[in-house]
Amino acid sequence: MSQRQLALILGDQLSFNLPSLQALNPARDLVLLAEVHEEASHVPHHPQKIAFLFSAMRHFAEALRQRGYQVHYVTLDDPANSGSLLGELQRQLAAESFTAVHLCETGDWRVEKSLKDADLPITWHADTRFLCSRERFAAWAAGKKQLRMEFFYREQRKRLNILLNPDGTPVGGAWNFDADNRQALPKNAKPPYPLRVTPDAITEEVLALVRQRFSHHYGSLDDFHYPITHADAERLWGYFLDHGLAAFGDYQDAMACDEPYLFHARISAALNIGLLDVRQLISDVEAAYWAGRVPLNAAEGFIRQLLGWREYVRGIYWLHMPE
Repeated sequence: MSQRQLALILGDQLSFNLPSLQALNPARDLVLLAEVHEEASHVPHHPQKIAFLFSAMRHFAEALRQRGYQVHYVTLDDPANSGSLLGELQRQLAAESFTAVHLCETGDWRVEKSLKDADLPITWHADTRFLCSRERFAAWAAGKKQLRMEFFYREQRKRLNILLNPDGTPVGGAWNFDADNRQALPKNAKPPYPLRVTPDAITEEVLALVRQRFSHHYGSLDDFHYPITHADAERLWGYFLDHGLAAFGDYQDAMACDEPYLFHARISAALNIGLLDVRQLISDVEAAYWAGRVPLNAAEGFIRQLLGWREYVRGIYWLHMPE
């Protein structure tokens, strides 16, 4: 009998610090990643989203191999591909007996339910890429008549000691500077030129595959420039810290013709699939404020998106799904 363990890593879990990955012995155990039609088509995803995920997955698989992991990667056009995550997990379990199967909490209720309903011997791990666990959020929400994001955000600031004075009060005398983040964009404002990532050979191959399989989905694959590796994402993040964050606060809500990005970071996609770490992002923004590089309304406003809205919406989702 095999003494190996298996970890199924989903397309939005591309983090080297993922708990299910940390449970493995890289030299002995196996990592499974699979591009499956069900996840690309259960709703008509934009082709750029599909290409972004598949390309990032392929790059992550290569990065894992370079770190010494054994990886079984199933491409969308593999003739044996079953078309679903559950099917690919079952196919791998039929091919080899593993002593344990590891999965991290998913970001999608439908996916997690299908895997749990299969009654497989899975060891589930909390998704530590978020700062507030599902259980912690449920405990915060218990007994409250109104689940106000602002109050949740303040509690997380206190718990994690972010932008606080030594006596525990908020820096600047207020928890929220949103009122300062609604400035009109001056006519002479010059937002930073958007940093773009040029597709490499792997991404070009994925673009061709997606163009062939998903041309009936809405949207175009033209001008694909997303970060699809950790290095790409970190470069985009560094660019925002240097060129966008200082003005992000004032013009966070501004809009202008022919300016799709203004002073926004454009890191949501990379963060949400694991190419960036939320702890590092918050630490970098806080450090920029303490160093005097950015004003408080920019630092607080950006941290509120990460520590407030992102964590809060996830908490609400898991608290009330499937309703």
